[in-house]
Amino acid sequence: MEEFLKVSEMIDWQHPDVLECANQIALKCETPIAIAKACFEWVRDEIRHSYDYQLNPVTCRASDVLQHKTGYCFAKSHLLAALLRANQIPTGFCYQRLSIDDQGAPYSLHGFNAIYLPEIGWYRVDARGNKAGVNAQFTPPQEQLAFTIQFPEEADFPAILSDPLPLIVDSLHSQKTWDDMLCNLPDISLESAKSYGLV
Repeated sequence: MEEFLKVSEMIDWQHPDVLECANQIALKCETPIAIAKACFEWVRDEIRHSYDYQLNPVTCRASDVLQHKTGYCFAKSHLLAALLRANQIPTGFCYQRLSIDDQGAPYSLHGFNAIYLPEIGWYRVDARGNKAGVNAQFTPPQEQLAFTIQFPEEADFPAILSDPLPLIVDSLHSQKTWDDMLCNLPDISLESAKSYGLV
């Protein structure tokens, strides 16, 4: 589990602001599951999705997501991982390939998290933020993600990664505004998923 607790440039959970936030969220929680739920709900509800709210800048590093209180799904997953790892709860990264407009092509990756919970094991959660048609919840052992697979070219990749995909990090760093990011959302073909370690 060590690799799912590590600090990195993007998951900078030892940053003072991230540590303080993680400690504040965990204060009233008595179990790892309670801490995990509280961290998930805080990121889901308090960090505004960049597209939903049309907010800049495009964030990536966990401490930047916390500072600006906004991020795309990928960035929100980076902050959630940092808050959980700061509380010594192993957390990884998961991805889906989804239709951008629910009409088929074009497609984009979508990022969320897997949390290792005592007595349950890996449990996937999606803190992208709820809105009409999106109702992600923390209800272990039942999974309630933001999106379900609808089209043959969509995919729910089974891998749990200890680091965000470099493709995602590069994408977030190369776009400066929410609308630039919207026009350049990262995608991979189903055929290339194995080379990214997703299957």
